[in-house]
Amino acid sequence: MSDRPVLSVVVLSWNTRELTLACLRALFAEAPKHSREVIVVDNGSDDGSADAVVASYPQVRMIRNAENRLYAAGNNQGASAAAGDYVVTLNSDTEVRVGALDQLVDFLRSEPEYGAVAPRLSDPDGSVQRACQRFPTFATALCFDSWFGSFWPGRRAVARYLMEDFDHLSSRDVDQPPGAVCMLRAEDWRALGGFDEDLALFYNDVDLCLRIHARGQKIRYLATAEVMHHRGASTRNFAKMLVTWHRNRLTYYRKHYGRIGSLWVWLCVRLRIWEEWWSIGRRNRRDPQRKRDERAHLRQSQRELWSR
Repeated sequence: MSDRPVLSVVVLSWNTRELTLACLRALFAEAPKHSREVIVVDNGSDDGSADAVVASYPQVRMIRNAENRLYAAGNNQGASAAAGDYVVTLNSDTEVRVGALDQLVDFLRSEPEYGAVAPRLSDPDGSVQRACQRFPTFATALCFDSWFGSFWPGRRAVARYLMEDFDHLSSRDVDQPPGAVCMLRAEDWRALGGFDEDLALFYNDVDLCLRIHARGQKIRYLATAEVMHHRGASTRNFAKMLVTWHRNRLTYYRKHYGRIGSLWVWLCVRLRIWEEWWSIGRRNRRDPQRKRDERAHLRQSQRELWSR
């Protein structure tokens, strides 16, 4: 009998020591139907995460990075070391429920026309996270996270993007499932080249899903498989998150929509900055010093965003 695992689980960790340990505790609490290996990529944590993982779970394959290589490169690094027939990227702020990953493997084994599958995410209290989305459009770039999305027709564009018409309690095909947990066949991952590392932290999962669809494959959201997710915990400590989000969004639109897409998002970001400048003044009318400080921070973020 071969010692090769059926499933490779790639857990990316950056300064989430206790969450990473809880993630691994959930993984090793069950006796899986399909053999698996667990690969932890530590992205230069300074909270003792790597040492704690090695001490508590010596069976884990640990990859230590000297610096934070961010989401796309870190996951690609882990997946390139994977030996399984299937690869699942698993955020360190998740805890799999018993049988969830086995269900994902079973689905891909029985449904060859699907290129990826993802589980239902739940909050710690058990409530469902409505995290699936449709692919972003030009309207999404203008309306999401902006004043334009607060009224019709922008509100309708945002609702469409966020799939507010879907309760996430049943299984269905989707454009892009939650990026916190996603499983592919290893051969498909290699054919796709993994995540695009130019999309270092954001939009890499959107881009991957778009490329899966472009190959004629479908993506399944499997509501019967559950994974608990601490929302945003794996990126909460990243100081440059907003600037990186805008940069990665620009890169995504440039890649898939060309120069027109890049120019459109550039204009949308400019509008969002002007909107925030106005909002800072409005909410700090009685506190001139705070208004100056917040606007100075906004100017600094703007300089960083356009500094490339």
